[in-house]
Amino acid sequence: MFALDQVVPWGRSFEEYSAMFSLAGADMAGRILGCGDGPAGFNAEATIRGAQVISCDPIYAFSRADIEARIAATYRLVIDQTRQNQNEFVWKAIASVEELGKVRMAAMQTFLDDYPAGLVEGRYLNSELPSLPFSDRHFDLALCSHLLFLYSQQLDEAFHHSSLLELCRVAREVRVFPLLAFGGAISPHLETSVELLRTAGHKVSIQRVDYEFQRGACEMLRIQCADS
Repeated sequence: MFALDQVVPWGRSFEEYSAMFSLAGADMAGRILGCGDGPAGFNAEATIRGAQVISCDPIYAFSRADIEARIAATYRLVIDQTRQNQNEFVWKAIASVEELGKVRMAAMQTFLDDYPAGLVEGRYLNSELPSLPFSDRHFDLALCSHLLFLYSQQLDEAFHHSSLLELCRVAREVRVFPLLAFGGAISPHLETSVELLRTAGHKVSIQRVDYEFQRGACEMLRIQCADS
């Protein structure tokens, strides 16, 4: 079974974000938060397209060289784990482990090229869940990719609950992908999180998206926040 002991730097592209979160033109018109973006190419590519995106991640405390070294150190681990557990993935849009490596490294290189300028411009902030340095409803849309629910073993239920409520505080809408933990099972924190959010007055739905790489991971959690 595919498993990682800690959160690792592993970035995805703008196109993957668009598919994972069913992003339409209207979604890109407002202020967007990417929470736990790590070395994803989303911010860089969205900024070129004229979008307003801020990414938060504790990895942004480090220099470009440090992050590049960390990517290099963990790349082989992720690729080897993927090769050993190929049955857990859908080899369609990405046809092989080798192609996966090229696609991910291209996205992370886009991030690395943009990172120094993005730091200066305030687009990459050293911050992390469950406490974010923003005022209420600062963002129109918050996206959380491959952190909540995926790392269910490493991040407990209390972390998930407080993080989701915090995202709902700072944004008018929140989308989280995927809803599966490593190994392919539905996160044990999903049901209680949905109950918590609905009790807090938020409108919560699980929506199918046009994206599936981790087998069975083809749904996102969509939260339309109360009083938004």
